[in-house]
Amino acid sequence: QVQLVESGGGLVQAGGSLTLSCAASGRTFSGSAMGWFRQAPGKEREFVAAISGNSVLMNYADSVKGRFTVSRDNAKNTVSLQMNSLTPEDTAVYYCAARNSAISTTQNVNMWRYWGQGTQVTVSS
Repeated sequence: QVQLVESGGGLVQAGGSLTLSCAASGRTFSGSAMGWFRQAPGKEREFVAAISGNSVLMNYADSVKGRFTVSRDNAKNTVSLQMNSLTPEDTAVYYCAARNSAISTTQNVNMWRYWGQGTQVTVSS
């Protein structure tokens, strides 16, 4: 079992930045690929970014490429999402996710087994 706890959400103006963090426990952290997803009101949960267990592979949704950066610290069992140049379209609840695979950074939401409770990000115009 894996427990995931997100933090760092909040209200930010368009063009601003925000960093989300996710603390993981319950499994060898480096053995899990980690991902970030988001869900806006009335929309399905969508992939944002993911990183492999050894930080070699990273995967980003087209909508966030060049603006968001995912990173992890295996010594601290944490994964972060640095978000820059935020727009109102980035407003959503952001979820941290983990897989039993260390390699795959799939964008398929159904392939991710463990989820955090989510943290709200609101970008005002």
